[in-house]
Amino acid sequence: QVRLVESGGGLVQAEGSLWLSCLVSGTIIGINDMAWYRQAPGKQRELVARITDGGSANYADSVKGRFTISRNNAKNTVYLQMNSLKPDDSAVYYCNVRSIWNIYWGQGTQVTVSS
Repeated sequence: QVRLVESGGGLVQAEGSLWLSCLVSGTIIGINDMAWYRQAPGKQRELVARITDGGSANYADSVKGRFTISRNNAKNTVYLQMNSLKPDDSAVYYCNVRSIWNIYWGQGTQVTVSS
């Protein structure tokens, strides 16, 4: 059974940093993109950053220059380095993995940024 295991969320002050990681537990054949989404209360889930299997990344405009997504294909892990955090970054962050056949979601990890 495939599970996406997220870690690294928490409470941080504005301008602080957090590092999220997501481990793919189990076997997924043909992983393509890996991504992070977030959802704040009362808002729709939005894409934060995505990275292809070739390492190309794209970001939401709101996080460009502050967040960095990376992946380790050998470890089936995707990371999100978040710097200069703002209160508006507070949300539940979800790991997302796309394979040839399926889309997988993690359970989410809470990130709270205090002003």
